[in-house]
Amino acid sequence: MTSAEIITIGTEILLGEIVDTNTRHIARTLRNMGVDLYRTITIGDNVDRIASAIRSSMESADIVITTGGMGPTIDDPTREAVARAIGVETEFREDLWQQVVETIARYGRKPSENQKRQAYVPKGALGLKNPVGTAPCFIVERPSPKLGERMGMRVVISLPGVPQEMEQILHESVIPYLQKKFDLNEIIKIRILHCAGLGEGTIDEKIADLEILNNPTVGLAAHTGVVDVRIAAKAKNEGEANTMIAEVETQVRERLGTVVFGADEDKLEEVLLDMIAKRGMTLTAIESGLDGLLARKIPHTASLPDTSTPLSASLDPAALMEALRAARADSKTDLALGVSVYMDERAAEMAMITPRGEKTHRITYGGPPRSLPRWSMNLALNWLRMTLEEMD
Repeated sequence: MTSAEIITIGTEILLGEIVDTNTRHIARTLRNMGVDLYRTITIGDNVDRIASAIRSSMESADIVITTGGMGPTIDDPTREAVARAIGVETEFREDLWQQVVETIARYGRKPSENQKRQAYVPKGALGLKNPVGTAPCFIVERPSPKLGERMGMRVVISLPGVPQEMEQILHESVIPYLQKKFDLNEIIKIRILHCAGLGEGTIDEKIADLEILNNPTVGLAAHTGVVDVRIAAKAKNEGEANTMIAEVETQVRERLGTVVFGADEDKLEEVLLDMIAKRGMTLTAIESGLDGLLARKIPHTASLPDTSTPLSASLDPAALMEALRAARADSKTDLALGVSVYMDERAAEMAMITPRGEKTHRITYGGPPRSLPRWSMNLALNWLRMTLEEMD
């Protein structure tokens, strides 16, 4: 299986000034091509450290993709770092310079002298046209150590850090290159099953034997009140991958039942609202201490006084239910859901009214305090979802 590593370059990423979205996009692209991603790394704008990271990645992976550090300024070090990593000098390329000149001319300007830096690449590199920016990109090919009976190939592909530029070059030039160079004829397909109502440990116990499969592979990822089950299959085509995933998904759903509330892009609140709409019902909600979190998910949500402060701590479970009754009567809805968070106690009170009656439920939390509102909201949404399931 062809392998890859991604190196994102930029001190601004390490300082938290910008968010790296390139790694996620490249990772998903490689996954769909059947390439195994071994590692992702972020390095600041330092030639020596970047060169060291590239050398390390080339030792373990067939494909090394860098993003960032391709601009015209002195602190754009990628070209020099790649050259240093493979032991060559950089060279000026007239064809790449003409790309820069033509791109800048589209804006009615002439390139400055420092922009000539962008036409320097490691000696012998393959130039890649950048149709939407001024930074030409390049590919460096090097033979790898003998692998079994064949000689392998290592490639370093350097792309811009600007997401729009990177994505266009990746899809127009890099993907066709990699498919041909590495004879990529497999895909990796992913299916994510979203679960609520059981913790990660309990889910692990129920599907532990599936988690040691080789293909498809199964893994867990815990979020705030939600656990994802990831099923990943490698196959020659999408149909074959879908069949492999479906077999494992069936087993997961049989073992977890209604704990699985959705898949892939499904969101808990959207699944709940869809359930309510299909039953011809309506919902109102109230929140306290969630800072509008529930209101952003559920229409017709009213905010009560913030119970996280001592002055408003008098909103006890009885008061929450009283407020919920009033909200339901005022809105004339079938269902009502209330959530009140008590930060000092690391707890939350949930209340619910359905055509079958009233219920309250108190939950305590042992995680980071800032996650308590979201955790409480997700548990409350799932509590109502499970109640509707039981009402059917």
